[in-house]
Amino acid sequence: MSQFSPLDAEIRDLLRFAAQRSMLPRYRALREDEVEMKGEDDPVTVVDREVEEFLTEALTRLAPDVAVVGEEAVAADAKVMERLAGPCWIIDPLDGTANFASGEGHFGIMVALADAGEAVAGWIYDPVRDRLCHSKKGEGAFIDGERVFAKVSGETPPNLAAMKGFMPDAQRALFEAEIEPHYAIVKAPRAACEQYPLVAFGGHDLAIYERTLPWDHAAGCLFLNEAGGACLRRDGSPYRVDDGRKGMIGSANRVLFDDLAERLIKAGYMPADA
Repeated sequence: MSQFSPLDAEIRDLLRFAAQRSMLPRYRALREDEVEMKGEDDPVTVVDREVEEFLTEALTRLAPDVAVVGEEAVAADAKVMERLAGPCWIIDPLDGTANFASGEGHFGIMVALADAGEAVAGWIYDPVRDRLCHSKKGEGAFIDGERVFAKVSGETPPNLAAMKGFMPDAQRALFEAEIEPHYAIVKAPRAACEQYPLVAFGGHDLAIYERTLPWDHAAGCLFLNEAGGACLRRDGSPYRVDDGRKGMIGSANRVLFDDLAERLIKAGYMPADA
């Protein structure tokens, strides 16, 4: 049975319009002066800024009393993060910016609605596939209105995607020595908009994250949990958009989650704020 609410349709149309206007025409056609670096290996493009500006304005019109937290707004003013404590939209205007800028790999737009630090709805739009993954807390996970359920790859050992580039050197060495031998390590797509569906749909069994910024994870974490997977902090506590903590595991089911979390603890990998 299809479940596609008026709000889902409104968000889909906004994301589709933003992609068709700003994103797809510039894919593999960015000029050199349309890309700059915010930090090491952290590019930002004119597309990021155009899409965030458009969505900020559109979502504010849709819900004037709900704050907006956009990735680029936070880059310009860190105090914007304080809005995460109350009702807010969370925008990643171009997830997978490095992929988009290089012309290789996956990219998309992610929007979440949060309240009191908890994501209550999320939308992940893939402009190349014209696919919308969406979820609401307690109501399940859907693709274009059709309900979906998480599944495992069936591979032995299970597939694990690890964002090792964000691990401190000592953590990375420990991970490679103590954790990797128990899994088939698969390449992460460098885009949460693709990583979460990969885990939900059996492409990857697990993903381990170090950096868990709200625009990267609010929508995807909710989607995976609502699909029947397990996306939690490494100590088993829920992900909150406003706590500033690091470290999270996304898995196709709770058994896989518990096994990896236990291995991390036994290896002494888990940091104090996990």
